[in-house]
Amino acid sequence: MWGNSARAQDRVSVALEAPETVSVLLRQHVRLLKSAELTVPEVGPDQTALVRRTRREVVDLLSTEGYFNPEVRLDRRSGDKWTLTVEPGVRAAITAVDIGFEGELASASEAEAAALRDSLRENWALSVGKPFRQSEWDSAKQQLLDAVSRRRYAAARTLSTRAEVNEAGTEVALSVVIDSGPTFRLGELAVSGLSRLPADLVTRYSTVEAGDIYDQDALLALQEALQGAPQFASVVVDIERDPALAAAVPVRVQVAEAQSRRLSFGAGVSSNTGYRVEAAYRDVNILSRGWELSSGIRLEQLRQSLFADLFFPPAPDGHRDSIGALIDNSDLEGLKTESQAIGIGRTTIRGDIETQIALRLQHESLHPDGADPSSLTTLTANWTWVQRAVDNVLDPRRGHVLEVQIGGGSSIALAEQDFVRLYGRYQHYFPIGEADMLTLRGELGATLAPSRDGIPQDFLFRAGGSQSVRGYAYQSLGVTEGDATVGGRYLGTLSGEYVHWFRRDWGVAAFVDAGDAADSRSEFRLRTGYGLGARWRSPAGPLAIDLAWGHDDARLRLHFGVAVAF
Repeated sequence: MWGNSARAQDRVSVALEAPETVSVLLRQHVRLLKSAELTVPEVGPDQTALVRRTRREVVDLLSTEGYFNPEVRLDRRSGDKWTLTVEPGVRAAITAVDIGFEGELASASEAEAAALRDSLRENWALSVGKPFRQSEWDSAKQQLLDAVSRRRYAAARTLSTRAEVNEAGTEVALSVVIDSGPTFRLGELAVSGLSRLPADLVTRYSTVEAGDIYDQDALLALQEALQGAPQFASVVVDIERDPALAAAVPVRVQVAEAQSRRLSFGAGVSSNTGYRVEAAYRDVNILSRGWELSSGIRLEQLRQSLFADLFFPPAPDGHRDSIGALIDNSDLEGLKTESQAIGIGRTTIRGDIETQIALRLQHESLHPDGADPSSLTTLTANWTWVQRAVDNVLDPRRGHVLEVQIGGGSSIALAEQDFVRLYGRYQHYFPIGEADMLTLRGELGATLAPSRDGIPQDFLFRAGGSQSVRGYAYQSLGVTEGDATVGGRYLGTLSGEYVHWFRRDWGVAAFVDAGDAADSRSEFRLRTGYGLGARWRSPAGPLAIDLAWGHDDARLRLHFGVAVAF
């Protein structure tokens, strides 16, 4: 094992005497210390070779941590007891750093190149005064190369590196030279992997243009945009880093098409609308044009809906158009509503901001208990602006969501009267400690019109329920008409919730909600609710169960919601 000597061998144990700063490292990597008992040759060439090999192993290992002049001894103390003594000495420190450049980055005199050179030197990770470690030296070199090659200089390479240790082993001088190569400009898209989808679909999602300076972040953004499109199962976007192609390097886009059609079923329950079953059908390549059809039917105890939406691929400026139809029937708080609508919309997403403008023609029939029925046909327009500045869109813990809506209708376009609806919602997430979270939410809404007559319920306001003011029934806060609750022209809600996660997927919540919906500001008054709840990050999605006391109703209500797809 340690040699092929025919001499008798002893079974021995080896103890380590070394400072704590290096003992863990030595025990993990020195072969002689990995086993409590080892076979060591008797005195002779094999034993001498073992001692030399161990010493060399320790010296090489400590040099990676900046100890270049250690003292290493392997002695036989008594019988089968051996001791490996290591005195690492002084750890070497960085005393000089020289970062040089060749290629276009070195010769370019414009301000941008000079600023980049200064920034690269300033942000060098292993500065003067720091202790030398091989792993940090390797990491710093790679970070420097990545920073150069991230934008413009796609073919950048490390030309030379040197770590020079002084004779005493206490000082290290570092030098690195990076050859940037030429500036790369993007050429045309070179798309592969398409068979069923239209050839221009990738181009319509593209956010880069021929002639753009190479930017790795821009290519990653294109890859993420394509990966988010339902037509693609996987996407890889890259270029060939050949300096000969720098003037117009093709952007290679390799895609794998996703399954076009999908039929799914689900079931769920919530305290707002009761039990439900649903079915959905999706086809992401209608007429082989890359159009996306999303349709479904949902049957709930208090609400039933049938919908179909057709989404078109993005336009060159980034917006996406859609058309849709909806049939919706509900029976909530004594108000039976039958609604049919068709509409068109345009959605634009830039970073964390999404905007949408929609035009909708709808017919609505209202049957309030204890009051006369009514119906109306209205053409409405609505503009929505949403910013989702959160750390995780599906399970946020830090950041905020801000939403603003402006919509309305006019008497010159089917509406019974002119009206304008204004709505705003703000929700902020505050991380507390390691896992806890505080959430604050507020809503304000106002429909500007002489009265609520002839205004669709979607453009009025009701409150109450699990996503509004807990402690009150879903949409029970509003205007009384007969024995029913209908929408009013004003809305205001506030909410504060603290969640303590005592396990990764389990938590408890305490909350206070307040709000109301009314038909005039004089009738508006805050209704408060407060209580405790449980939180579970289930495989089917987040589950919230809240027990809330409605102060004005003087009763407890259970609020919950869960949905399961199958």
